[in-house]
This record gives sequence, structure tokens and C-alpha cells, in this order.
Amino acid sequence: MRIDAHHHLWDLAVRDQPWTRDLPSLRRSFTAAELRPALDRNTIDATVVVQTIAVPEETPELLALASEDSRVRAVVGWTSLIEPAVADRLAELRERPGGSALVGIRHGIQDEADPDWTARPEVRRGIEAVGAAGLVYDLLVRPDQLPAAVRTVRDLPDVRFVLNHAGNPVVGTDSMEPWSSLLTDLADCPNVAVKLSGLVTRTGAAPARTLRPYVDVLLATVGPDRLMYGSDWPVCLLAAGYDDVLAVAATLTGHLSADEREAVFGTTAARWYGIAA
Repeated sequence: MRIDAHHHLWDLAVRDQPWTRDLPSLRRSFTAAELRPALDRNTIDATVVVQTIAVPEETPELLALASEDSRVRAVVGWTSLIEPAVADRLAELRERPGGSALVGIRHGIQDEADPDWTARPEVRRGIEAVGAAGLVYDLLVRPDQLPAAVRTVRDLPDVRFVLNHAGNPVVGTDSMEPWSSLLTDLADCPNVAVKLSGLVTRTGAAPARTLRPYVDVLLATVGPDRLMYGSDWPVCLLAAGYDDVLAVAATLTGHLSADEREAVFGTTAARWYGIAA
């Protein structure tokens, strides 16, 4: 089973996406129907749709979509982590149509000014509630927030985490530090996986050659069994189409064994998010 572990959908007629205002190519609606031909061409059997903005209405809509679209097998939604009744909110989401597809929660930590946002006691309590509900917590952080994210993963061993976009490294600099060392530290925590996603948009020409050192670090630290491919469609369209993004990922993992490639492009996401064949 091949899985796209990270993509987005939105309808501007339903709700604005303010973050797209300065991105003309993303300033429109993107639907599951538009994505489906690319999934068919690339034999993608299942997808994980991920929240985009921090509003309570979006997640029920994504769950309803999952109940209607057999290709959308999992939803990483949003709820306020600092709300005292976060456990009740999670239970309510699971009772909605498509609620069984809820596999995780994400907050746009990268939009928080505080580099230590995940260390706040009220945030930690919310993340613990996500873990207690049997859900994954997806980490979306800026490079300066990655050290706090690593500490959070280490301090909460009973919560399963997925680091989005490989921690958003600054691509194309002379040194991969401190990102490389932080990924090494993160790999010591068995309760975290990493998404091979969102990196092509950080490159110019020749993305495979530019990204190879970063993917080599990911493979040497977390390994294929904790690495999962995600297209980050439609955000990837800022740099490349769906087919091209997948081709780059295939090139960068082409030297792996068949079992290892199956892990990156399916079994890791299936295991981490509980997606049944």
C-alpha cells in the first residue's frame, strides 16, 4: 500500500486561508477531485489530509470528507491544546461522521513567536491529552523551535510524534548544523517518526542533488522504518507538480532495498497512523 502521508485541501468559498494572500498560485480552492488523477497516475492507495488553519470548524469538515472519499484514510486535525477540556473535544471529534479517521492533531507551532512554545505547561498538558486519546501529535516547527520540539519528544515518551517536513531545515547553506545534530538527538527517541515532505519548496534547480545530503541524514538517523513520504500538495506547487515531487523522493531513496522503500512510501505511515490495508 502506497501512502501520501501529508497533503492539504481547502475551499475558499467555505473559509479563507489568510496565509495564501501573498501566494497567488495557492490563492484558490484545492479539492480531493483535483488531486485524484495524480494519485491514480502514481498508484497512491491512501492519503493523510492535514489541517491548515487553527479553527475548530475545519477538522469536522475533513472528517466528513474522509467518510465519503475512500482514498482519504486519515485526518490530522486541529483542536486547541490549551483548552482545559481538550480531552472532551477530542472525544467529540471522534463521534462525528468520519471520526474514526482522526489519527492525529497538529498546531502551527511555526506561527508562534515563542521558540519554546512546546515547553509551556499548558501546551504539554494538551499534548499529553492527545497521546492519552491514542492519537499522534504532528510537530510543525521553525528551525529555532526544533530544540524545544526535541526536548518535548524526549520528555513525553508515552506520546507518539511525527515531525513534519523534516523539521524545516534551512536548505542550501554551507552547514547542516545544528539541524543534523538535532535530528541525531531526535532519533534516540523511539516515539517519533519524520515526514519526508515539504523540502522541494525550499530548493531551486536540481532539487534531488540539493536535498540528497539532508535525506542521507534522515536515513542515517531515524531510518526508513521511521521515515514517511508526503507530497505536501498543493503547497508543493510553489516549486513543482505532484509527479515531480514524488519523483524526487523516489530518486533520493532509490538506493534502498525494496522493503526499505516500501517503508518510506507506505508501511511507516500505515503503522504510525494506524492505516489498515
